[in-house]
Amino acid sequence: MSRRDLVVVGNGMVGHKFLELLLEDERREEWNVVTFCEEPRLAYDRVNLSSFFSGKTAADLSLAEPGLYEEAGVTVLLGDRAVSIDRQARRVASAKGARVRYDKLVLATGSAPLVPPIPGRESQGCFVYRTIEDLESIRSYAAQARTGVVIGGGLLGLEAANALNHMGLETHVVEFAPRLMAMQVDEDGGRILRGKIEVLGVSVHTGKNTSEIVAEGGRVTEIRFADGGALAADMVVFSAGIRARDELARECGLAIGERGGVTIDDRCRTSDPDILAIGECAQYRGRTYGLVGPGYQMARTAVSTVTGGDAKLGTFDMSTKLKLMGVDVASFGDAHATRPGCRVVAFTDSADGIYKKLVVSADRQRLLGGVLVGDASSYGQLLQLTQNQIPLRGRPEQLILPQSAGANPPALGVDALPEAATICTCQNVAKSVICRAICDEKLSSVGAIKAATRAGTGCGSCTPLLGEILGREMKKAGKAVSNHLCEHFPRSRQELYHLVRLHRIRGFDELIAKHGRGSGCEICKPAVASILASTWNEHVLDGDRVGLQDTNDRFLANIQRGGSYSVVPRVPGGEITPDQLIALGRTAKHFGLYSKITGAQRVDLFGARLEQLPEIWRELIAAGFESGHAYGKALRTVKSCVGSTWCRFGVQDSVSMAIKLENRYKGLRSPHKLKSAVSGCARECAEAQGKDFGVIATEKGYNLYLCGNGGMKPQHAQLFAPDLDEETLIRYLDRFLMFYVRTADRLQRTASWFNNLEGGIEYLRKVLIEDSLGVCAELEAEMAHIVATYRCEWKATIEDPAKLSRFRTFVNSAAPDPSLVQIRQRAQHRPATWQEKAPLLREAVG
Repeated sequence: MSRRDLVVVGNGMVGHKFLELLLEDERREEWNVVTFCEEPRLAYDRVNLSSFFSGKTAADLSLAEPGLYEEAGVTVLLGDRAVSIDRQARRVASAKGARVRYDKLVLATGSAPLVPPIPGRESQGCFVYRTIEDLESIRSYAAQARTGVVIGGGLLGLEAANALNHMGLETHVVEFAPRLMAMQVDEDGGRILRGKIEVLGVSVHTGKNTSEIVAEGGRVTEIRFADGGALAADMVVFSAGIRARDELARECGLAIGERGGVTIDDRCRTSDPDILAIGECAQYRGRTYGLVGPGYQMARTAVSTVTGGDAKLGTFDMSTKLKLMGVDVASFGDAHATRPGCRVVAFTDSADGIYKKLVVSADRQRLLGGVLVGDASSYGQLLQLTQNQIPLRGRPEQLILPQSAGANPPALGVDALPEAATICTCQNVAKSVICRAICDEKLSSVGAIKAATRAGTGCGSCTPLLGEILGREMKKAGKAVSNHLCEHFPRSRQELYHLVRLHRIRGFDELIAKHGRGSGCEICKPAVASILASTWNEHVLDGDRVGLQDTNDRFLANIQRGGSYSVVPRVPGGEITPDQLIALGRTAKHFGLYSKITGAQRVDLFGARLEQLPEIWRELIAAGFESGHAYGKALRTVKSCVGSTWCRFGVQDSVSMAIKLENRYKGLRSPHKLKSAVSGCARECAEAQGKDFGVIATEKGYNLYLCGNGGMKPQHAQLFAPDLDEETLIRYLDRFLMFYVRTADRLQRTASWFNNLEGGIEYLRKVLIEDSLGVCAELEAEMAHIVATYRCEWKATIEDPAKLSRFRTFVNSAAPDPSLVQIRQRAQHRPATWQEKAPLLREAVG
């Protein structure tokens, strides 16, 4: 049988999903497939488009696996736009002159930003927020702007505002409706949302009709309102909604909805049965749909239609769960209580910025919908109660009241959900599919569930439910995950930390005798050594603590390839004097060390033999250096740019702040290493948002960012608090660092620790700013003890003969290790490889 021609116009998220599902279908071989991709790159994740400003690249956002289309024989017309459809000849023509025949045609042209017809909208400095190219243009222009205005207070508008705010612009959101996110939240929810966003430094203007954009010299300078008001603006971002891209369909005579969009039936067929439409360009049952979930359902139905199936569209789940500028917002079901006879139950906590509303049936036995602002932790379970119409147990208000306010809250666990319940509506994955995958494939993490079932890979709102299902299935199988430190301590690191502090335990032997068993291992000994150091701040090589340390801490240096060690003196804030540079060079030459400037703004000296370490440090300490703790799970460095002292863009003295922070927290032992940075302005030259704690200067003070990470799994830090004065900044950091030291697991960086915190950044704010646990005074006192008892570990070591006696390769000889061989390279030394070393060692022995 000859193959037929299938053409897909559009390679956005929905167009890609259609192709992805088609390629999995057993009847895929019946089709020659061609797809038009108007943009210069294949489909990418528009749902998480704003993460582009957080450091993700176009490659990170890409949805198409490398080689997917090529291996499947799909022809991709990249960077080519379809411009016309000849229905009689069954051909699609493109802007570059291609003419492609079709037997079936799928329109997945998506939508375009709606730019209101405001005079001045074409001025330089006006942007839309839709593609990666748009975001690149916004970022480039923002570098020379001070004030940004976003027109539109919906989902994308608030994401755009968040981006401008993070780039250091004075940010305003202008919304025509009387509240933000009018489609998702009601008046009370909008009031809470507005308050939380304004606290983050974004000004909100609702009920405003923009009448003109004023430009001088062609560049935006101001926007004006119909009521006579005005706002100064250097740039304007339009995010006032979307319109279906239905121009191809209009021009070829297909039926179009009254308010736009290609009219389709429940099989995704247009008025021409050989042409289908899916996603934001399609109108179904009188409306278009701007969410990815309905688009994916259309893609599944369209694949069924072209392959001879009988799947039909039903009602769409329009539920959404978002985190806008760190604020949870969710709506589901009949969120605006439009169903006749329904009842509303609501809870408002204006102090904490929380609003929860449930819409229930007249008999209060069924949940019909709801709105959550400020705390959406129960969204997944409430959505399942709504979708599966599970009878409510007890009073509905118990579902949203704080636990202390409602006795015996009804169970919301995943056990109550039927096996057929759709957990992931984006990918149409049922609970039974997830449970079966966990059992059959022995999955043990949420990430593994996502890879095996695709659940949670769309909007991501079902991820917490995946974790609950995983926990329940593992418990059923008798495989509950233990948080015990190791076989010798049936307790978590957090529990051991509290036992050490509560009972004033100062040694490993005492701790294991009272709260453990056996003699310990390579896991618990370094972990307990870290706890003891974090608590009492005593020297890690004192007494019996030597035997607890790992290789690096035992000799206060990082062991390198070949068996030599590196020496890294502290250079606070990256500021170093000429005399110190000369001292470093003199020491490197004296001991024949390889020198390298590190990414942390200090100098690393490599190739030191064990017995040389004390003498190297005698010279460095005499020159004014201290231990840089590069060998320990401790604070490493606080990077800085030159700040307002030298840079014409700087707004605060970032170097002085970095030096102050590094000198305050130097020597602090923690569950894992700590890195920090201070940037003098929003240009972020010190990369503070990729650090465990980062500080960015503003004209009003400092923005504090927490729990970022570089390395193998980069993670953007979270804005914890804006525009802090110096005293408040340091107080919050004292609390944060000691809270992390108290509660993190062994070898857990702040980023993964934060990812496991229920409540995320809002929880941290409650604990560290509002003192919800009543521990802030203790945390500050603990940090004050660390600061007051600091001493340079290497200075203490070279002053103690007992400690110095350990720095030798052989117990019975002071001779150096003969296996350490160096090779000359680029005017310095490097360790020899085994192939280079062998003949030299044989010659030495011979």
